[in-house]
Amino acid sequence: MKIIHTSDWHLGHSLYGYDRTAEQEEALRQIEDLLRKETPDALVVSGDIYDTPQPSSAVQTLFTEAVMRMHRSSPGTEIIITAGNHDSGAKHEISRVLWETQGVRMIGSLDKNNLPSHIVELPGRGYVIAIPYCSERLLPEGLWQELLDEVAVRNGDNLPVVLSAHLTVGGCDFKGHDGGKDISVGGIDALPLEELGTGYDYVALGHIHRPQTLDGSDGRVRYSGTPVPVSFDEAYPHSVTVVELASHGAAPLIREVPVTTPRPLVTLPSEGFAPWDEVLRLAAAYPKDHPSYVRLNVEVEDYLPSEAQAEARALFAEGEARFCLVNARRKVSETAGKSALTVSEFRSMEPVEVARLYAKESDRLFDEDLEALFNEVVAKVKENERNA
Repeated sequence: MKIIHTSDWHLGHSLYGYDRTAEQEEALRQIEDLLRKETPDALVVSGDIYDTPQPSSAVQTLFTEAVMRMHRSSPGTEIIITAGNHDSGAKHEISRVLWETQGVRMIGSLDKNNLPSHIVELPGRGYVIAIPYCSERLLPEGLWQELLDEVAVRNGDNLPVVLSAHLTVGGCDFKGHDGGKDISVGGIDALPLEELGTGYDYVALGHIHRPQTLDGSDGRVRYSGTPVPVSFDEAYPHSVTVVELASHGAAPLIREVPVTTPRPLVTLPSEGFAPWDEVLRLAAAYPKDHPSYVRLNVEVEDYLPSEAQAEARALFAEGEARFCLVNARRKVSETAGKSALTVSEFRSMEPVEVARLYAKESDRLFDEDLEALFNEVVAKVKENERNA
């Protein structure tokens, strides 16, 4: 069985007010071309189709037209799309029956009363267990193994088994995710690799934006990453993954296929932070005819000069380079008292980190029980937003 694994398209994502439709269209065209070339048995899209649970009609049209072109480019390919934590699972389900007439499986919500419905059989080729994002608090215990055991009963021909999910697995490299921690990334708590069970040949993961095959997985568990960078901190190549599986139990053959963007994200300086005067010189020398988005990383003693933003915008007023922001970081002082955050630093923090900092500096109680309750409230708010 051959599959193309991708995730985290984040259609509708804008960058500091700039529309990115052209870049997203180009990425989708490259995936379409790859389908035409590879003619895989399945295209597995592991969540976060949209950047928001409430995409505009134009963004939904972009998605619909792209998927239909993909279907026409390789009619024999089963297209399997699951919802991620940025998507509205309910909206995925609305047109599920209609999409199935076109060979497209849209799976938005976990059907706890009929878990085997998440098993997609590709006759004579293999099985895909397709699980959409579900809050870790609501996941049935032993979900993964139960479904893998069900496939094992059906799999008399020793066909390959693929598991698709949208979650955080412990030990992953989450570079590029604001406020990511080993225990939680993007609001999703990390799941131990062992909890995915045994009996799969490949796990097609979504949520983490950096492409990677997880250590300790025998080369079988992989994040395809996002094909289009959504953050300046995603300073690594972006791609989709082609996976070939000869039989159940065989080692997967994995190929990364680069996805290029017509307008890359550029940080000045390319590594670390520098004083404002030095960064200003780099910005002045930057080729303004180069299509790109530009961030300036500045280290400050106290605050940015009041004219900094205006100076930066003036430098990029003409040309194809689009100025986005001055990312200021305060120089660490050994004698510093209470924390003073720049706007950039504050935006990069998870809500619970802000709460911890407030409690510490106001000398208020914020123990493990309160932190757990706080995280439950945050998770519920995010869930309500997704289902709105």
